[in-house]
Amino acid sequence: MSEKVATVRTHANIALAKYWGKADIARNLPAVPSLSLTLAGMRTTTEVRFTSELAADELWLSGKPQPGKPLERASKLLSEVRALAGVRTFARVRSHNDFPTASGLASSASGFAALALAAVKALDLRLPLERVTALARAASASAARSLYGGYVELLASAEHATRVAPPEHWPLTMLVAVTSEAAKDTGSTDGMQHTARTSPYYASWVTDAPRLFAEVKAAVLAKDFERLAPAVEQSALAMHASMLAASPALIYFRPATLAVIETVRDLRRAGTAACFTIDAGPHVKVLVEPKDAALVRERLARAPGVLRVLESAPGPDASVLPQGAPEVLS
Repeated sequence: MSEKVATVRTHANIALAKYWGKADIARNLPAVPSLSLTLAGMRTTTEVRFTSELAADELWLSGKPQPGKPLERASKLLSEVRALAGVRTFARVRSHNDFPTASGLASSASGFAALALAAVKALDLRLPLERVTALARAASASAARSLYGGYVELLASAEHATRVAPPEHWPLTMLVAVTSEAAKDTGSTDGMQHTARTSPYYASWVTDAPRLFAEVKAAVLAKDFERLAPAVEQSALAMHASMLAASPALIYFRPATLAVIETVRDLRRAGTAACFTIDAGPHVKVLVEPKDAALVRERLARAPGVLRVLESAPGPDASVLPQGAPEVLS
């Protein structure tokens, strides 16, 4: 066949009600429900080019080849799309994140979401977005949520993600206190399996997570920050508690992580509405009303160990970019 190519832009998503653990490892189904916010300010751009000149799939991230497990995961997703399209042609994937990669900022989520949609579009498959989220979820469960903008849920054992509310429903600001530019030592997939195997708190996390998810969802729909904040923070800390109790302990926090948590608590005691969440990494994400964003950003930037602070509004759905657009992929 002649070359088939598509370029897609997706956005990272940050879970407000956390996902941690798998109900079915082989099918990559989540053990608990999660609810996330897609971020306009953290973008992945991915080009997928199916071409007969290749003898195997290739994966390039910011101009560097990605062998081993990253390539294996990408090839598995590409093979599923090839099977749906009835083709065998290999693909060259070029991807670029405009934020730190593999460090706890959801780069795998936006990356696999972009890969799934770009592969589907390149091979001219007409699939509903819900079906594309299922393809992305099979590679990285959180990736299912990055195909939708705004507030998105992925229920326990769900095949696909669902939109809860569009970006304009509640245009909160998310500030990301970046505490490291390095990749994390333990990836999320390995961390989840280690926690499930060895942590005495894992079962409690799985039991209580649905309650926290329901509280976060109700608060989002009601646009009730006072209700949202404690549920978001408890979800993050309960998830990390299960990791800390693993053997050996899985510790993603750094001194700067704790410094930012204390900064947020100080702000709240002074009357500023703000709450934090932390994924499987050292960075802290802080949710605020837009009117308070400048104040909170300035305070976060002064916290010991914070390298920089990213700011984002709720982001849009994944989009297909026109061919020939001046997109930076290297």
